[in-house]
Amino acid sequence: MKPSQNTVISFYENLGKLFYAVAAADNVVEEIEFNVLKEIVKNKWTKIDSIDDDFHSDAAYKIETVFDWLNNEGFSNSETCYNEFLEFKNEHPSLFTKSIKSLILQTATKIAASVADLNKSELMLVARLSIEFKK
Repeated sequence: MKPSQNTVISFYENLGKLFYAVAAADNVVEEIEFNVLKEIVKNKWTKIDSIDDDFHSDAAYKIETVFDWLNNEGFSNSETCYNEFLEFKNEHPSLFTKSIKSLILQTATKIAASVADLNKSELMLVARLSIEFKK
């Protein structure tokens, strides 16, 4: 069964939370991390489906919107964002195909590696995510 438009939009919103959690794992979100995310959304995530949001934009841009909102609000609890993503993943396992999991891990890894100094906190969160996807 194909997921509803609202479920797909929620999927992208939760990806925004996850990618923010990765960037904020070290308590600092660098501009380069957001720029890397925007590039990947434009070149990869918008190609996934043809679902639009209520404003007739590709729903994948919700990833950026949520990430940017959390960052602008100064939301500092990366673990909360990560856990909310996991709750959504567990409620909608059919959305997490092998190729989607791979793209999520690629995106998270590129965000974590975008700052010159590879950060242990960010890489640990990506490793936890990788283990979660193997369950």
